[in-house]
Amino acid sequence: MDLNSSYSYLLWCRDFAATSAVARGENGEPIAFVTGYLRPDRPQTLVVWQVAVDQAHRGKGLAAALLDALTSRVAADQGLSSVETTITPDNTASERLFTSYAQRHDVGLEREVLFDGDLFPEETHLPEVLYRIGPFTT
Repeated sequence: MDLNSSYSYLLWCRDFAATSAVARGENGEPIAFVTGYLRPDRPQTLVVWQVAVDQAHRGKGLAAALLDALTSRVAADQGLSSVETTITPDNTASERLFTSYAQRHDVGLEREVLFDGDLFPEETHLPEVLYRIGPFTT
């Protein structure tokens, strides 16, 4: 996962709270999150920006539960036709998460390279593969 500044996460929480979700532990501390936004040109498409689960809470289905809850909420509030995210080829955990999400919801999953690795200033960045999940029926 590409880390952002703490400032960017604070802005994200303020401006995109309706399309993001946070799970908290027993003491109220954040243990997982999913951040997303609605595409300006396709307002019924949720783009999932980041998914993160604290190391101590991984392998318990928390990411899948958060993703399901978030997409259900967005669908109820604004309508949802599809979910998009990008995943690098080495991120098997995200690949499994979004593939299983499509299977659980019995919708299609298409993949295509969105941004080739050569577009990034870092010499070692892998391509970002777009996962397009849907269409959902309302």
